[in-house]
Amino acid sequence: MIKPSLRLFDLVMIVVSMVIGIGIFRNPAIIAASAGSETIFYSAWIVGAIVSICGALTFSEIGSRLPVAGGYFTMFTVCYSPRVAFMLIWTYILLNAGATAAVAFTRAQYITPVILPGIAPGMGEKLVFWGIMLLLFGINFLGIRLGAAAQNMLSVIKIILMLIFISAVFFLPESVSTPPLAASPAPAGNILSMLGVSLIAVFFSYGGYQNTSNLGGDVENPQKNIPKGIIIAISIVMVLYLLINYVYVTALGFENLKTSPLVAADLATILFGKAGATFASVSIFISVLGFINTSMLFNPRVLYAMAEDGILPGIFKKVHEKKQVQEFALVFFTGLVLLMFVLLQSYNNLLNYVMFNDTISLALAAMCIFILRKKKVGDDTPGYRVQWFPIIPAIFILMQLSVTANVVHSDPMNSLIGCAVMLCGYPMYSMLKRFTSRERG
Repeated sequence: MIKPSLRLFDLVMIVVSMVIGIGIFRNPAIIAASAGSETIFYSAWIVGAIVSICGALTFSEIGSRLPVAGGYFTMFTVCYSPRVAFMLIWTYILLNAGATAAVAFTRAQYITPVILPGIAPGMGEKLVFWGIMLLLFGINFLGIRLGAAAQNMLSVIKIILMLIFISAVFFLPESVSTPPLAASPAPAGNILSMLGVSLIAVFFSYGGYQNTSNLGGDVENPQKNIPKGIIIAISIVMVLYLLINYVYVTALGFENLKTSPLVAADLATILFGKAGATFASVSIFISVLGFINTSMLFNPRVLYAMAEDGILPGIFKKVHEKKQVQEFALVFFTGLVLLMFVLLQSYNNLLNYVMFNDTISLALAAMCIFILRKKKVGDDTPGYRVQWFPIIPAIFILMQLSVTANVVHSDPMNSLIGCAVMLCGYPMYSMLKRFTSRERG
């Protein structure tokens, strides 16, 4: 049985690392290229911040109403059906494993020259990738409190490093700072389209806080701490993101930003000279460690909920009494990450593949607030309730669906793949239910 052991500070640090992964260090270039002008670029980040606040408030109420382990699966089961929940969540687990593998290996490519300069290209990156996975697997296998402690340290360091990036630009000599170059104005008919495409990567950068609902069974006083944790964390992220994007444009210039392969490294080189690239690599590496660590914290809890519902074998919900770790589920998820590493293709393909499924599941998850209120689930608890209902969740849902439409328009092939993977969950649900029924008896 899962026992609550995460405090408010733990939860805030976990949510910060769920959101701040690789996106903010790479996606601003993608967003700038899609936006075409500074006005649309900043508008996309501001819209993303507003929508994320709406989402944070919505998921704060949902998490408060359903404070259980693997809450993301449970909300779909309660509000729709177990089969629909499985179709969404099996895709969700695959995407989380794929994103974890992609982020880990991409960062391994940048940190390898710093820590293993003498190793042959190709081999060093793989060694670092395996080292990252084994280190974080070992930490989380030893106990959820140790995993949370590691998360707190990584998140604090991550925030400090981002603040160094942000503050350093204000001390640059004027000759070093590159003034923003005026981009040609976008044609009026294309503004909404360009903003919509820009929002794909913006929402990817802001996403992750919804995963907090999977730790509902681990959080002390969840009705109070889940809403506080989500709202505090997303506010921290919003401020950091808006400031660092201002720094990117101020230091690099908007036209240079559009063509930068790794904006954080280019910014660090301007700020700190030759040592800047190393500083950027270390900063991003620490950020990625935090992202991967959170993935190992919450994904096994989703498998726990699926086992509780009789979809997965009982071994997935077996929890070590002292460590509060699902040892088999953690091994399974780590193995899935390694498998996705073997199968993975490019980061940009992953971005659109993830965003198609992610925005659909996020919209459906946010719709749960209407169903939970109608069914009066959690009405007897003194938890958080969204103000300005139903406007706040409606804004979030409509924006997620608009991004889904833009993903389909800009990358129909990966959208089709994402849809096909989701639909495969329909027959898989029946097969797994039959298997677990025979297992029970």
